[in-house]
Amino acid sequence: MIRSFFLLVITYSIATIQLGAQDITGDWYGVLQAQGTQLPLVFHITEEDNGLVTTMDSPNQGAAGVATTATVYDEGTLTITMDDLKIKYVGTLTAKGLEGTFTQNGFDIPLIMTREKPVAPAPVKRSQDPVEPFPYSVEDVRFVNRTAENIQLAGTLTIPNDVENPPVAILISGSGPQNRDEEIFNHRPFWVLADHLSRNGIAVLRYDDRGVGESEGSHATATTADFATDTQAAIAFLKERNDIDTNNIGLIGHSEGGLIAPMVASKDSSVAFIVLMAGPGISGAEILVTQSRRAAELAGAPEEFLDANDEIMQGMFDVVRSTSDPIRIQSQIAEYLLAYKAQHPDAPISSTITETAIAQQAETFATPWMIYFIKSNPQEFLEDVQCPVLAINGEKDFQVLADLNLPAIEAGLDKANNKDVTVMEFPGLNHLFQTSETGMLAEYESIDETISPSVLTAIKEWILLKTQ
Repeated sequence: MIRSFFLLVITYSIATIQLGAQDITGDWYGVLQAQGTQLPLVFHITEEDNGLVTTMDSPNQGAAGVATTATVYDEGTLTITMDDLKIKYVGTLTAKGLEGTFTQNGFDIPLIMTREKPVAPAPVKRSQDPVEPFPYSVEDVRFVNRTAENIQLAGTLTIPNDVENPPVAILISGSGPQNRDEEIFNHRPFWVLADHLSRNGIAVLRYDDRGVGESEGSHATATTADFATDTQAAIAFLKERNDIDTNNIGLIGHSEGGLIAPMVASKDSSVAFIVLMAGPGISGAEILVTQSRRAAELAGAPEEFLDANDEIMQGMFDVVRSTSDPIRIQSQIAEYLLAYKAQHPDAPISSTITETAIAQQAETFATPWMIYFIKSNPQEFLEDVQCPVLAINGEKDFQVLADLNLPAIEAGLDKANNKDVTVMEFPGLNHLFQTSETGMLAEYESIDETISPSVLTAIKEWILLKTQ
């Protein structure tokens, strides 16, 4: 998905109680409340030679042992920073535990952390989670990206038992740190998709993003172009196999993965097919603006606020387009936001332009991924794609709007004179291709369905048609 670490807005103030002498090490547990979604978090704090060290778990997002940048405990106040994800937690030790604020990308959420480990709920099993016995082999694999300091990537390859040298699809995840199942909110969409395809004669390779799970490398310092080289390494790995059809290696990309797939296919004529699941057809800047506006509309924001937010985002994009120097981007965005607030002191949106928000926005827009994504244009790659393409979107997707992106994908492929293009918009489906009421983020976790069966069937039938 497009930036899928969903942690969002509210300001919180804390009273200081001096309990600095207490030992802060150990495990701390809390739950973020964001946009109707509950997100459990765990901090594991240890004392090492160089001071305090913290790792973070986000169980519902399938993230464990996420490294932090720095941990400081001074006179009863704990500060944990994660520069990679633009996260900061500041909590004061009280009789209740740590009472404080979790901040990401300028958004503040109150968060109380306690020593009390919550009673672990029974593992959430979704109705579509695959169930053994599997009519396919399951192999843990590793392959090396030799263009990226030989980082080793880890994944799972499923191969149908009763098909000799089957076609194979490589699954490419959306943005943000994703494991091989693209796990989020106890949903494992890539596992469900891989199971369905391999039960129907199609081998599937899915892998942990670099820096996630068992894969090496750094996710935070990588751009979309870097992730594309990981996919190229996956193709090279499969070409060395003798148990799949090396002439029928295709790509299935979800969200940002739907940008990576045409990037790779435009340069590699051996790619047999690509499936774009909620893939972008418009620029990264346009994706971010339309996503932000649609999310705010669903939340009931007034038109005046929406228009002002669009204007502010465009102003920040102009800064990023003018330079690739992170330091200049940070300073110029800070100057721009301060100037906007001074020029519009009575505008409702101006009250949200706080010092913290300015600092966080400036840092976010200066990251390698964001700089690249804002400047990215899928047309640059779609216009060179010659293999068969299936492009699908959910009608209620608020992150990658179907009515803007599907026509743009078609237009780009038309310029490539690609005659083998299938475009499908699925009524009532959201960004994860779940059957939804509104498409809002808050529904993702509450919906039991992981991927609509209609989508699974459409992808399977299309691939079999193109590879037989």
